[in-house]
Amino acid sequence: MKRTILILLLIVVVAGGWYAYKLYTDKVPSLTEVKSDVTINAVDLISAFETDSASGNKMYLGKVIIVTGTVKAIDGDGATLVLGDPGNSSSVRCSMDSTFIKTAGALNLGSTVSLKGACTGFIPDETGFGLGSDVVLNRCVFYKKN
Repeated sequence: MKRTILILLLIVVVAGGWYAYKLYTDKVPSLTEVKSDVTINAVDLISAFETDSASGNKMYLGKVIIVTGTVKAIDGDGATLVLGDPGNSSSVRCSMDSTFIKTAGALNLGSTVSLKGACTGFIPDETGFGLGSDVVLNRCVFYKKN
């Protein structure tokens, strides 16, 4: 009886260890090959959230979005591209996939780009100082029409 319990326990431990190793070593797929849910320009995306954030969340949160906009800022040598209307403090903050950081860092301010990313949230401007709201996209890749 004890031997059977020990064998079952050993099987459970080995299976659990294998599963944990598999989860640890799995890579998140690049969004390059993932089909997008929505295509929109940066100004309209910002406006959708600022007008009604609950509706914006329903429409965009958790979705893969292709967004086109003007580069307002490049943070972290290309780790984050900030898109939107240069005259407006609100923006779309696009955290780049690590394989595209170098390319993003070489862009010029004012250039127009199309990026595909996963929408992970909206940060409203609640300060009242006009700092602007941010729509956040993660794992962004450059989008090219096929």
